[in-house]
Amino acid sequence: MARAARERSEQEREPAALLEIATVGRAHGVRGDVVMHPVTNRLERFDIGSRLITAAGERVVSRARFDGNRWLVRFEGIDDRDAAAALTGTTVFAEPLDDPDELWVHELCGSSLIDQHGFDAGVITSVVANPAADLLELDTGHLVPLTFVVRSEPGAVHVEVPDGLFELG
Repeated sequence: MARAARERSEQEREPAALLEIATVGRAHGVRGDVVMHPVTNRLERFDIGSRLITAAGERVVSRARFDGNRWLVRFEGIDDRDAAAALTGTTVFAEPLDDPDELWVHELCGSSLIDQHGFDAGVITSVVANPAADLLELDTGHLVPLTFVVRSEPGAVHVEVPDGLFELG
């Protein structure tokens, strides 16, 4: 439970059941590969056979590889550079994964944050990426490292924090 899975819910643009997982970058080569810009840390999303959703419909991954510092992906039916280039800028979505050991951003946001004394510190509004540990941002303006989370349940995230954390301005 050290880090939240970095998938973003796109409820305004897509049905609530889908999560944004990447944006398609430029075409790569002449055989239909595209550069992917993931917003998820669950890289099994790019496994061969994965079914991903775009505004134009479902896309199935037929090839994927990590090339140094980027993901190169080919979708079934995208067989040349022109078809790949037409996907540039496309947002890619997928169904949520069922992993009870993972904290998901779309489930954390909107939940109350409860400390070890039963104090309701506020509602989680976002998860902020931070090199040391992702931070839970509360509607009160407080930031709480995700490493303080001891358990999560629907509607409530329980943390053990240093005394006085919520008294700071």
